[in-house]
Amino acid sequence: MKKSAVAVMIMASLGLAACNQQTATDTAAEVALESQEQKQAYAIGSSVGQFIDQKLDMQEAADINLDRQLVIKGFIAALTAESQMDQATMQQELQALEESFQEKKRVADEQAALENVELGKAFLVENGKKDGVVTTESGLQYEVLVAGEGAKPKAEDTVTVHYTGTLIDGTQFDSSVERGEPAQFPLNRVIPGWTEGVQLMSVGSKFKFVIPSELAYGERATGGVIKPNSVLVFEVELLAIDAAEAAEAPEASAAVE
Repeated sequence: MKKSAVAVMIMASLGLAACNQQTATDTAAEVALESQEQKQAYAIGSSVGQFIDQKLDMQEAADINLDRQLVIKGFIAALTAESQMDQATMQQELQALEESFQEKKRVADEQAALENVELGKAFLVENGKKDGVVTTESGLQYEVLVAGEGAKPKAEDTVTVHYTGTLIDGTQFDSSVERGEPAQFPLNRVIPGWTEGVQLMSVGSKFKFVIPSELAYGERATGGVIKPNSVLVFEVELLAIDAAEAAEAPEASAAVE
């Protein structure tokens, strides 16, 4: 099939550069995906589309709003070897876009970090007033949800836990409970708030921890959700302690350093 024919098909599937959303939806619904070749062709287009959409969403979140119709036209022009830009110019513009994005993101992160300091302080003050909440010398706050009677771990031990982590606004960023598989890691290989807090727990207990940012990730942003200077909230259930040689900490755990 000639490149020009491919371009015509793409234009149809995109609803003439997304000017008519209903037409685009109808066209997509009528695509035949019966053979493996058809499915593979569609998968390539969908994969590229998802990647571009994610990039544009990230840029829009940083207040960089590009014309999506021009993005589509540039894509089609490349397929038909009719691009109005040479490779050098293209790379120059993409580099400028990336530099602009990184700068805007840096400024936004700095502003968010300052705001998080004040929000975190206020949250810790109010949470510390609640019945049953204990504040340790380091500033870690904990509440016993379920009291256990088993052994307590040492910092060098490996523990098995179920946990759910949220920001102070309730946004969940990690949960072994939802994954359906407990996490296991050396207690001295996680953020300081966990190292301190889990040592207060007996096997079978469940605690709620509110961890000041300096006992969590400090000024580091983590995982796209945890912003600099974020106070973190964890509900942790201690399932088991392994005092043998420490295992490798799982990368999936949001609490792991």
